[in-house]
Amino acid sequence: MTSVGAQCSFLKASGELKSSLQAAGRRERFSADQVLFREQDSNSGVFLLLKGRIRMGVNGLPKLDRLFSAGSLLGLPSTFTNHAYSLTAQALTDVEVIHVVQESFLQLMRERADLCRETTEMLGREVSFIQRALAERRKQAAKNKVSPAELGALV
Repeated sequence: MTSVGAQCSFLKASGELKSSLQAAGRRERFSADQVLFREQDSNSGVFLLLKGRIRMGVNGLPKLDRLFSAGSLLGLPSTFTNHAYSLTAQALTDVEVIHVVQESFLQLMRERADLCRETTEMLGREVSFIQRALAERRKQAAKNKVSPAELGALV
């Protein structure tokens, strides 16, 4: 991820969700340029961004990068589904997060229907972004498989 993407606010947590995540997780710090998680990494939970800025995107598709600031909750799809992360999250500045491991997060969701509803709505917005990113990746891959010159040589 080499470029800076568009500011993204669709993953902002409410005050109630923030305080519940802070109670369930632990505070961690990452230096600028450090990666919180990578595309295809096994799930390690969600990250509530307290301070700083994080870029999330699909490797090799910088135009799909998105920027997140304080209050954003990252890692929802992977945490809900127990699949690998589908995006890479990299600190652009020194950041401070609350890291909530998967089991603690899921327990909170089972106990608090209101917070589960909020995060499910966030999840829907994030999945829409991921689907667009993956569709773009497939389009790029198909485009790169057979170049116009190679296509002309086949005819």
